[in-house]
Amino acid sequence: MHRFLAVLHARNLEFLRDRAALSWNVLLPVFLVLGFAFLFSGEEKTLYKVGLYGADGRSSQSLSARGTAFFDTKYIEFISVADLSRAIVKVQHHQLDMLIDLSSGPRYWVNSSSANGYVLERVLWGTSAGDEGRALTKETVSGREIRYVDWVIPGILAMNMMFSCLFGIGYVIVRYRKNGVLKRLKATPLTAVEFLSAQVLSRLLLIIAITVVVFIGTDLLVDFVMLGSYATLLLVFVLGALCLICLALTLAARTASEEFAGGALNLLAWPMMIFSGVWFSLEGLHPLARAFAQTLPLTHIVDAARAVMNDGATLVDIFPNLLVLALMSVIFLAIGARTFRWE
Repeated sequence: MHRFLAVLHARNLEFLRDRAALSWNVLLPVFLVLGFAFLFSGEEKTLYKVGLYGADGRSSQSLSARGTAFFDTKYIEFISVADLSRAIVKVQHHQLDMLIDLSSGPRYWVNSSSANGYVLERVLWGTSAGDEGRALTKETVSGREIRYVDWVIPGILAMNMMFSCLFGIGYVIVRYRKNGVLKRLKATPLTAVEFLSAQVLSRLLLIIAITVVVFIGTDLLVDFVMLGSYATLLLVFVLGALCLICLALTLAARTASEEFAGGALNLLAWPMMIFSGVWFSLEGLHPLARAFAQTLPLTHIVDAARAVMNDGATLVDIFPNLLVLALMSVIFLAIGARTFRWE
């Protein structure tokens, strides 16, 4: 225990004394949140997504034959949805710009704070003006409306945590090995389990502390939506950070080149940042892309955190995501511990 605590204390001091790295981990997500809050306060994304309920698998061309030229409008992606209540929530969360119910009415939903929804509503009115007997009923989204910054903040927190975990563990251990630090530690009574445990716990404590500070600071500045339990959200981030740390260990276990480690870590980080739903909804993506996203740890972190913050999800609701993260952590940790070498 004394050896473990000594390594843990040394690693914490090493990180805290690196003012540039500490400032980057704290200030980057804050600037991103403030930037999105400013950029999307008056303007929204330019990609139009319209959900269709009750379309029965028919294409937009066949739907247009029912008398509405709206379905022939270019640059609008029409997505068939099977669950009306979940689709309405997606409109509230800016995952869909508009929802049209073709089974009864018909009627449609838009988010009053969405610029895309406003434009689509005007287009819908214009293309439906000459249709006979086709009155569309407007439905409003109930509850507190979710701004884009409210939707994107879980992804920003998770992304910042991902970079800190991957590079804070993977790159640092590789640097230790290249500089001969691990070779010197091998000559001491310190065991590999004690060393790796100290590295994992140090990074976990630091990244959770930083995430909490960023969360509180951005909430004071932006006042984003938080409908779920803070304890549940903390559990998501703790388990997610542990999974990402264990993933970094699998890479750092035997790698001796800092250049290779940097490239490999970026190869892990960028697909997760693109396909995990950090910046945009995965609705409408190719099924293979969505299937690939489910294999990425960051996807389950973002989905669970977003469900807790925006939907008020409970532990039962996000249990599948937590189970996947726990299983991934065990697998990555086993691989990293098995393949670790001092030199």
